[in-house]
Amino acid sequence: MAPSRGPQALARTLHKTLSNHRGPVHVVRYAKGTAKYVLSGGQDRSIRLWNPDLGTEIKKFEAHGYEVLSISVSVTSSHDNTKFASSGGDRSVFVWDVTAGVTTRRLAGHMGKVNVVELNADATVLASGSYDSTVRLWDLRAPARAPIQVLEEARDAVQTLHVDATTIIAGSVDGHVRTYDLRKGELRSDFIGQPVTSAIPSSDGTTLLVSTLDSHVRLFDTTSGKLLNAFTGHNHTSYRCRACFGHEEATVVCGDEDGAVWAWDLVDATVLQPNPPPKVHNKVITWTEHHPIDPGEMVTSSADGTVKVWRHPS
Repeated sequence: MAPSRGPQALARTLHKTLSNHRGPVHVVRYAKGTAKYVLSGGQDRSIRLWNPDLGTEIKKFEAHGYEVLSISVSVTSSHDNTKFASSGGDRSVFVWDVTAGVTTRRLAGHMGKVNVVELNADATVLASGSYDSTVRLWDLRAPARAPIQVLEEARDAVQTLHVDATTIIAGSVDGHVRTYDLRKGELRSDFIGQPVTSAIPSSDGTTLLVSTLDSHVRLFDTTSGKLLNAFTGHNHTSYRCRACFGHEEATVVCGDEDGAVWAWDLVDATVLQPNPPPKVHNKVITWTEHHPIDPGEMVTSSADGTVKVWRHPS
């Protein structure tokens, strides 16, 4: 929970603009561990590895024949990011070797574009969620290219996934968040009532942050399903936008369709200043991600073709 002095202000000073993509950028992810690098994927079918501190592009990964919609970076050890996965309009999931810059696997089976891909912590299992309404689980240690399981409960496109050691959380346009307990073989379905664009659990797994297309971000108790808080003010009705926790999970952050980044106090749901926040992208902000350990950095990507790195004023 938030320390008594209140949540720290969001990093809102523009540090670098990463503008090599041609066309909308759909996703930007920090490399895990020390998170010194970011990976972005866009409409131009490329994935780009950046040094956000210097604002330089390190490498470009090209194999997708259609737009890139999702990236997931593995943590094979605390300092190693040798593998990542990506997905998009191809209906296939690509697994990459970062150092070599080539795909090591292509996992086919979905009948529509793959909106989201997530690796588990040790990159042995990969989950993919698609426009075809299914979630497919893949064993990356097995030579077989077929999924080990297909989850078919969603009635519409799957937009967001979270994978941990025992559970998979899937959010769908059908208005449900489904939590699969793989160990017990149980499914819990929570009906939110609006298309779900992101669902992120807190680090201790006790709460779940869900963004939906009614311009709401909601915080739920994962055990009871009870609504704990609702965060509003932003404009989010048409596109996939992502809400996330801020530093130490004391705040909630979400970029919206007007190009503004909103922040709220987790506990009382008040909008943090400035309210309303300024427009910082020219089009919809497609992805917002806070640095995993640094309190003073976050990244956003936008349909305006840029990725922006935000910091506190130095």
